[in-house]
Amino acid sequence: MEKIFLLEDDPALARGIGMALEAPGRAVTLAGTLGESRPVLARERFDLLILDINLPDGSGLDLLRQLRGAGDRTPVILLTANDLELDEVTGLEAGADDYITKPFSLAVLRARVAAQLRRGAPAASSPLRLGPFAFDFEGMDFRRAGEPVELSKTEQKLLRVLVENRGRTVPRPMLAEKVWPDGAEAVEPNALSVTVKRLRAKLEADPANPQYLKTVYGLGYTWAVAP
Repeated sequence: MEKIFLLEDDPALARGIGMALEAPGRAVTLAGTLGESRPVLARERFDLLILDINLPDGSGLDLLRQLRGAGDRTPVILLTANDLELDEVTGLEAGADDYITKPFSLAVLRARVAAQLRRGAPAASSPLRLGPFAFDFEGMDFRRAGEPVELSKTEQKLLRVLVENRGRTVPRPMLAEKVWPDGAEAVEPNALSVTVKRLRAKLEADPANPQYLKTVYGLGYTWAVAP
């Protein structure tokens, strides 16, 4: 599922863009202010961000700079009513991947979005390399320091959610819903804790003092960006 985040303070325009971009296998999440955006971006990972620059509570450029400063490399398209060359240069220097000036054609926007999603899509079965690990979720091949690691389907699901949200705390309820989407309520209360413990035992050099799969007490778990 491709996930797009749209930050646009004009409700009618936001709905129109959302309807134009939604498609089978693609979902669009809307927000109208920086205040609405930050908690959404903190808990979810998107394939593309579309950010309006002029907002009621600040600038989309500030949000872009914060994301890039935190190491987030999600593709970003900026939307703005400003058509000055300086604004475009400022946006690109802040880390934007593309820049569209209002008013714009929805057909052009769809084409630009498709181009960014293609660029951001990982190659099929390309292992995700994180420190000593190589994780190939499509090929179900998992390695630590080059050595294969056997993971159960449940452990694979848990690992995938964590590494796709690396650097962010994933709340326990959200993890349970992702790992057991057909019945998180029916599983044992400690099932998540047990799965985390087993995953650590297979991946961490010292499971009692994990470097990667860390507990955020009272909230959930996170996969550390770098130990």
